[in-house]
Amino acid sequence: MISRQKLTGLIQEEWLLVSSAFGLVATSLIVRRLPSYSPSDFEILYILLILFLITTGLQRHGVLRRIARRVESGGFISIKLVLATFFFAMVVTNDVALMALVPLTILLNIPHKAWLVIAEALAANAGSALSPFGNPQNLFIYWHYDIPFADFITTILPFSLVFLALLVLGAMMIRARGNPLATSKPNALSRSAWFYIFALFIFALAVLRVLPLAIGAVVILYAIILDRDSLRVDYALLLTFACFFGFTDNLQVLLESYLAHPHHVFLLAAFLSQIISNVPAALLLADFTDHWQALLWGVSVGGFGSLVGSLANLIAYRIYVRSYRDDARSFTIRFHVVSYAAFFIGILLYFILLKT
Repeated sequence: MISRQKLTGLIQEEWLLVSSAFGLVATSLIVRRLPSYSPSDFEILYILLILFLITTGLQRHGVLRRIARRVESGGFISIKLVLATFFFAMVVTNDVALMALVPLTILLNIPHKAWLVIAEALAANAGSALSPFGNPQNLFIYWHYDIPFADFITTILPFSLVFLALLVLGAMMIRARGNPLATSKPNALSRSAWFYIFALFIFALAVLRVLPLAIGAVVILYAIILDRDSLRVDYALLLTFACFFGFTDNLQVLLESYLAHPHHVFLLAAFLSQIISNVPAALLLADFTDHWQALLWGVSVGGFGSLVGSLANLIAYRIYVRSYRDDARSFTIRFHVVSYAAFFIGILLYFILLKT
């Protein structure tokens, strides 16, 4: 039987899972129905599982450590990490960018890692906003409204460029001078290391819908048969996402009669993202408005702010806190101070540039 102290510690450590589960149960009781999960919900959970397995394998087999040595060489480490996260997120989604670069940052022998992880989370959200396939909500909006590629880019370009400039300036203030992790020559990459490198490239194409998602099953089979240690991923985070999806489905039933008018779509999308995350906020509001520009800006700005504003924020938070448990409270406070500053700057930027 679990002691009261252990139960309290578990709740404190897994507060995101507990709160999302509570929201799921509460809304299910209110609407008197079980949540309905769409195929896309299961696809996202499946994609996250494969990416967790790949990044765990890359870390276990020394790939990230090898890259860390390269990053530490020379100067401008903070700027290099922020730029890498921003542009990487444009190509392979903000989730993948953070799953690759936050563990890398933690491996670096540098100070101020918490500030760097916060900057990377903001950079991932800002960079992914600029690409139709940079994050799930962008892909949904792009296809749902059948938006021309040029119109999509020009609409959100000011948002991404302004925050890129702000993040680079912020990175310049984070003095992260590295010390070499090791002076000895690194060992040659193992067969498993090469497998996960190849798997990351191939599955990135699957995420971009160039290849079928079913190809990710190869990663699962490889981990089960040949590399079981890589199965030790953050299953609590996957369960948190599953609870969020069910909570959002119930919330849609509750709110559908109150969203008949598309006024203030931007503000509603931005603030609703703070509660249910920007992916479900986009899914929820798209059926009630034709103002895709406001919706796109709203969920992009909504990715800042709270930890649940973007699922990518949760990934950065979980990876950092798993490595530095004693710094969890301080990191959470610093993250929200910086992220909500970006959130309100984004709101101001919207009304200055779009004047809607």
